[in-house]
Amino acid sequence: MWLTFGPTEPFKLFSLEHLMALSALLGIYLLLYLVRNRIRNTNWQRRLGYMIAYALLIQEISLNLFRLWSGTWSVATSLPLHLCGLGVIFGALMLITESKRIYDIIYFWAIAGASQALLTPDIGAYGFPHFRYYQFFVSHGLIILAVLYMTFVYGYRPNYRALWASLFVLAVLLVPIAGINVLTGGNYFFIAHVPLTPSLIDYLGPWPYYIIWLVVLAIIMFHIAYFPMALSTKRQRRV
Repeated sequence: MWLTFGPTEPFKLFSLEHLMALSALLGIYLLLYLVRNRIRNTNWQRRLGYMIAYALLIQEISLNLFRLWSGTWSVATSLPLHLCGLGVIFGALMLITESKRIYDIIYFWAIAGASQALLTPDIGAYGFPHFRYYQFFVSHGLIILAVLYMTFVYGYRPNYRALWASLFVLAVLLVPIAGINVLTGGNYFFIAHVPLTPSLIDYLGPWPYYIIWLVVLAIIMFHIAYFPMALSTKRQRRV
């Protein structure tokens, strides 16, 4: 059986199923890079962007439908208010509007945030071949695909100011999201308590001190995400 909505073995980090999902996504990203010139400035450039945008929205709808069907939908856990949930919404808007401003913001969310989520998935008991296993990797994989599409096909590049603008937007979002956590009992942005599943946050100390380290870690990871863009810009200047 390749798909089930019933009980499965718990998801295990870096199991064969985890590595297979990561390998499949890397293969898709590599294929996009290889065919980028064939897509650019053709009728397919916008069409494929729309297809990725619709796929982002459809998978988000499917997740909420599954939660409603299974009786697990909750205002405390199901709103698209985690970083990757916001990445889904803004990623779709970016592709539909071809917005460079949105790209500058979510490039760092995708490369630094969604990639971390793929490495340490927060899906608990939903192992392969559960619907949630597929949905999780499709969701986060599409967020990264969206920004890579704008990078490879549209030629967009974030500058260094965009890095700090992206961090600033996150800082602004923390205030209302903290309020929503208080009202709903949720843990959006993982700022109310340490996540229940293993993640890097486990090594950052107890609440609320780990939030400070999360900010530091975000700055470091955003700089790592920016590094290939800095190299690309440097090469172009030499040419």
